[in-house]
Amino acid sequence: MVGSGSLARNICFSLAVLADRPLTVTVVARDPAKSAEVAAIAAMRAALSGTPAGFRAATADLADTAALAEVLWAAAPDWVLHCASLQSPWEQLTHPSRWTELLSAAGFAATAPLHALLAAQVAAALRDSGVPARLLNACFPDAVNPILAGLGLPITAGVGNVALLAAGLRGALGLKPADHLRVLAHHIHLNRPEAPADEVLAWVGDEPVGDVTAALAALRGSARPELNAVTGHAAALLLLDLARGEVATNLPGPAGLPGGYPVCLAPDGTLGLDLPPGWDRAAAVAWNDRAGRREGIHVGETAVAFGGRTSAALSAVLPEFAGGFAVARLYEVAAAMLEVRENLRRSAA
Repeated sequence: MVGSGSLARNICFSLAVLADRPLTVTVVARDPAKSAEVAAIAAMRAALSGTPAGFRAATADLADTAALAEVLWAAAPDWVLHCASLQSPWEQLTHPSRWTELLSAAGFAATAPLHALLAAQVAAALRDSGVPARLLNACFPDAVNPILAGLGLPITAGVGNVALLAAGLRGALGLKPADHLRVLAHHIHLNRPEAPADEVLAWVGDEPVGDVTAALAALRGSARPELNAVTGHAAALLLLDLARGEVATNLPGPAGLPGGYPVCLAPDGTLGLDLPPGWDRAAAVAWNDRAGRREGIHVGETAVAFGGRTSAALSAVLPEFAGGFAVARLYEVAAAMLEVRENLRRSAA
C-alpha cells in the first residue's frame, strides 16, 4: 500500500476486518509517523475482528526510485496499490486559494500531471525492483493509467471511479454480490452529465439498466470524502477476491485504457474486457475517450491533449502546456505545475 491518506487508510481498515485468510499489508509512505499510524490502527481492527491480517510500516521517498525499489524487494508483494498523489482532491474545501480557484475553472483534468508523477515513480520502482507484482493505481486512473502505459511502465488497472459508480448502482438496485453488473463509466460520471445521452451505461447480465441517473442520485448527492469509505471497501474486496481466483468486476484504466470498463481479472494479472453483447473493445474505448474529452483530457499513445475549459484556464498560467504535452515530458510538466501552484497558494481565495 503506497500512501497514508484517506483512501489508503480506508482500504487497510476494510482489509483488517474482511480478511478470511492470512495476508500481510506493508504500508509505505514518505512520513514514517503516518505509515506507522495506519499500520497500527489497522492491526488493532484486525485483532478486534479476529482476522489473520497483518500490517507493517515502511518509509520511502517516492521520488527515489532506487530506495523504493529496495522497499518493494524487501516486502515481496503480490500486488502494489498506489494511493499517493501530489494533489489532494479536498484542497478546495480545506485550503482555498488562487490555486484552487484555477482548478475550479480548469476542472479535474488539469490535475492529471500531479496525479501521474508519483504513480510513474512507483511504477518505475516496481519495474526496477524485479518483483513480479501487479500495480493498481487509485489516483485518477482513467487518465493516469494511459499516461503510465505511454511511458512504457507497468500498470494492471485502477481502483475507484467506475468501481464506485458500480457500488452505487448495486446499492440502489438491490443487487447481490453474485449478480453480474457491467458498467461503462469515466471519472466525469461521478457528476451527473448535462445531456442524458452522456450518462453511465450499465447492464445486469445482458439487460441494460433503465434509469441510471435516478439509481446514482444517492451516490452523487453524498459528500466526496465520505465516499472514500466505499471506494476503499471495494478495493479491499477486490484484493481478497483475487486471492480466490478470477474476478468479474468493473475497474478504471485496465491495461492503460482510458476510462472504466467491465473486466475479468485473474490473480496473475491477466486481464480481459467483459463487455456486453453488441460492444467490442474499440467501441468501448471510443466511448470512454469521448467522456474524457468532455472532462477536458485525451490521452493518446504518446501525448496528452487538454481541451475546453481545461485548456482555456491553463493558458493563463502554463501557456506552453495548456494544449497538452508529450507523455515523455511528464516530469517537466509536473514540475512547472508545482511551481505555479506554489505561487498561487500564497494568495488566499
